[in-house]
Amino acid sequence: MDNLKTCAIARSLVDRFSCCLQQQDTDDGVRPIPVLYTANAPKPKKSRTRMEIVILLQGNTFVCTGGSGKSTFIKQMRIIHGAGYSEEDKRGFIKIVYQNIFIAMQSMIRAMDMLHISYGESLNMKNAELVESFDYKTITTFESPYVEAIWDLWRDAGIQECYHRRREYQLSDSAKYYLEALDRIAAPDYLPTQQDILRVRVPTTGIIEYPFDLQAIRFRIVDVGGQRSERRKWIHCFENVTSIIFLAALSEYDRNLFESDQENRTEESRDLFHTIVTYTWFQHSSVILFLNKKDLLEEKIIYSHIVDYFPEYDGPQRDAIAAREFILQMFLDIRIDYEKIIYSHFTCATDTENIRFVFAAVKDSILQHELLKYNLV
Repeated sequence: MDNLKTCAIARSLVDRFSCCLQQQDTDDGVRPIPVLYTANAPKPKKSRTRMEIVILLQGNTFVCTGGSGKSTFIKQMRIIHGAGYSEEDKRGFIKIVYQNIFIAMQSMIRAMDMLHISYGESLNMKNAELVESFDYKTITTFESPYVEAIWDLWRDAGIQECYHRRREYQLSDSAKYYLEALDRIAAPDYLPTQQDILRVRVPTTGIIEYPFDLQAIRFRIVDVGGQRSERRKWIHCFENVTSIIFLAALSEYDRNLFESDQENRTEESRDLFHTIVTYTWFQHSSVILFLNKKDLLEEKIIYSHIVDYFPEYDGPQRDAIAAREFILQMFLDIRIDYEKIIYSHFTCATDTENIRFVFAAVKDSILQHELLKYNLV
């Protein structure tokens, strides 16, 4: 591609939504910290010949569980193509990790009552009272007696039964990861690892942008709020985006919405995907579908049968490959324009090498789409 053609493409990719970009606080006690768009993010370089790719990142954000993995994906872009996380950045996550642990255990304690599960050890009733009474929003350190109480609770047979029934209530996907690492996290010199950061749950609302440069091309990934109450704030703001990456969690097939407990999350994600790909504003945008959390699907499919939630499924039970292909077809079948190509990938957003490989393929497909759109190939 010569410079004149590159310049023509870059000029045609003028965005019309900069006025919408903002970061908002949440009201659930866990305040977003600048992990996505920060001073460490690459700075835009002024160049009239630079090609710019604007990617709209979309997918449902489910309250408490973390949803589709959009925020994790952007963290991976920062790790793979950006500045990563300095020691100072990592320290900023310590309090959030502590909060995630308390939120997870408090959720299970409440679920114990709701599900009428008894504690295996009667002494853990006192531990439960101690942990439940703590205001996690005020946490600054993680120490005795709370560390011991949470550790004893996590090993309790009743809590373990409650954990295995987690589809019946709201529990973060990262609960087990953090609770299994209590010894390390409770250490006085604890510094979050890259994996700790990828798994941390920080609710995001509003619209957040993360820019980075890759092979002389400026990529701008824009993450928009995925909960129902957020959609009206962004859908009218976007036009002529280069590409849409839509994330849906494979592991949510047996869960209902927080906002409406009679609606299945996978069906809701599919319906939102249909809305996105059929919008007139996005008719010239390439569409990439990430069916995320394939690792959690592999764990869950052993004991939670997809046919119980989707009777039309006629594949084998306990088969993650068959299940994910069925879910993929659910998303592809809602297309109105069958000539429109939808690029799909099965992903694990917490696996850096998986995302590195997948995004390399995504980048190539986006560039190929742009070349075709402007008749340059």
